[in-house]
Amino acid sequence: MSKSQISPIEVYKILPRTNCKECGEENCMAFTTKLVNKEIRLDQCTPLLDEKNKSAYLKLWKMLKPQVKEVSIGTGDRTVKIGGKDVLYRHELTYVNPTAIALDVTDSMNEEEFKERLQNIENFYFSYIGHDLTLDMVAIRSTSNDPQKFQSMIKIFAETSSLPAILCSFDPEIIRNGLVLIGKDRPLIYAATKDNWKEMADLAIMYNCPLTVYAPNDLDLLKSLVRTLLEYGVEDLVLDPGTFTDEGLADTLNNFTMLRKAAIKENDELVGFPLLGVPLTVWIDHEAAPEVAIWNETWLASMLITRFADVLIMHSLDGWSQLPLTILRNNLYTDPRKPVAVEAGFKTFGEPNDMSPLLFTTNFALTYYTVAADIEAGGIDCYLMVVDTEGLSLESAVAGRKLTADKVGEALKEGKAEELVKHKMLIIPGRAARISGEIEEASGWNVIVGPMDSSGIPKFVQVEWPKKLNE
Repeated sequence: MSKSQISPIEVYKILPRTNCKECGEENCMAFTTKLVNKEIRLDQCTPLLDEKNKSAYLKLWKMLKPQVKEVSIGTGDRTVKIGGKDVLYRHELTYVNPTAIALDVTDSMNEEEFKERLQNIENFYFSYIGHDLTLDMVAIRSTSNDPQKFQSMIKIFAETSSLPAILCSFDPEIIRNGLVLIGKDRPLIYAATKDNWKEMADLAIMYNCPLTVYAPNDLDLLKSLVRTLLEYGVEDLVLDPGTFTDEGLADTLNNFTMLRKAAIKENDELVGFPLLGVPLTVWIDHEAAPEVAIWNETWLASMLITRFADVLIMHSLDGWSQLPLTILRNNLYTDPRKPVAVEAGFKTFGEPNDMSPLLFTTNFALTYYTVAADIEAGGIDCYLMVVDTEGLSLESAVAGRKLTADKVGEALKEGKAEELVKHKMLIIPGRAARISGEIEEASGWNVIVGPMDSSGIPKFVQVEWPKKLNE
């Protein structure tokens, strides 16, 4: 049964049902609802952790465990969790653990180049409607096939970067040399094949590291290797069915789709593990301009993100490649059941005083961050009242009566706006002009209709605000 089909009543019947509120919820039914919706963890029910409730805990854990196993890479604050999926499509429940993006470095680089690339990977950052977009891991590839050379670069990595690592080589000796230095940090080993699986399995068990299983375009072999490794004692696996371009693209997407469907729809535990894609393969034997390879790698990565890949190994670090990918990932992994909203209330920009302008907007995140960015770019000293519209944009909120004159009046009163400014003038968005009269009647404030687009706020405040104060 898909986890999206589990009834809260089924779970509720197994819980201790003490209504102790130690989980932070009002009662056990409220806890159960959030538990089924993956908004709370099973171990937050403290009575369930008692020895006498052990059988109930195990029963619930088995019932609720994701059909795609969650695997942790790294340790501490920088741990990356992949997998943990219960559904094929985000609208069924939600996606968890966004696709991790790893950028590669190689042991053929000189030390300066190696360090510079590590630094650029660490420093990649973009703020997008309140979310921090970053890269997640470093894939250290052995292209020299020299165990000592690989180890020397691993040493530099350990001293330079705090990101989790993927150690990439089919040679167990090379992987061993890397694990000697950073095995305690739980890197992902890449990769076990039909030829080296035993040696790689021994390393994974010895260092308690997750292990990638690689069987290019052969799902039967992949499952056979998984069965063998599980019986051997390796528990945390990641599956790589191969990433092919050009004529092999259809096979790539089909393999990823078939594996994820088999795990979730058919409850096939042998394929219930995170999937790894390698868009970096477009660079192999690539003879065209680098921009073409970057483009090809980017669209391949975007396909794999939407086709269930849990981790990607990439080469392109260019902003025009990684920025759209991280935004795509962010959008896919935003909970579709909840509007993207910010907290309502009063925000301060610059150093306003009691005669500075007061504006308002809705709490739809994209609207708020756009308005905030335009105010900051214009260097405006002002107050911004964020009205709770249940995460709806301005026009939608006005049309759907989620933004009303009464709600604006209540927000002014609750936020004690009269203690912030003395002028009792409120600048409203131009797209809310049709309720300007209603706002004046409901609030007792003088309403000034501002620009239609927030990009016009700086000029409007500089030119029109002084006039309004002098009227």
